[in-house]
Amino acid sequence: MHPSDLDERIVRFYENRDGHLRYFSGSGHSFSREDLLRDIEMGEQNQNVFYYMIMDEDTPIGTVKIGPIDKRNMTSDLVTLIGDRAYAGRGLGAEAVRLGTEIAFERHGIRRLHTGAYAENEASIRAYVKAGWFIECRMREFYFVGGKPMDRVALACLNPRWSEADPG
Repeated sequence: MHPSDLDERIVRFYENRDGHLRYFSGSGHSFSREDLLRDIEMGEQNQNVFYYMIMDEDTPIGTVKIGPIDKRNMTSDLVTLIGDRAYAGRGLGAEAVRLGTEIAFERHGIRRLHTGAYAENEASIRAYVKAGWFIECRMREFYFVGGKPMDRVALACLNPRWSEADPG
């Protein structure tokens, strides 16, 4: 995704009108057009953050974000967002994670992907596990949400090409 792809539909995905972003970032805040443009432009400039659109035919319904990429260790975060709420709950999250993982491994040469989810965001955790990721750990009381602590579930996926490489 390039800055020119950032139309009003995509920007709306990152507005927290119905509270869906409470699971997207630790803060749960909305992201402005300027925030998104800055992230996309800096990612392009540094070649360490890449956004991809999730499409239904010609209609954007969400995004996959790969990055920031740690080029020394060849690791990266991978975050999916089904921003068009009409598509939520249809199992598209797992497919988006699977395709994002494939792009990260094949196009960007990532060795290891990771992400984190609120423990109560069971749908997201299931989507990552269904896409071949594994749960690394549960970080107790990592978040503080609505005046109470909440656990974080850390998930990861290893690129089999790197895992099978001869270390010697």
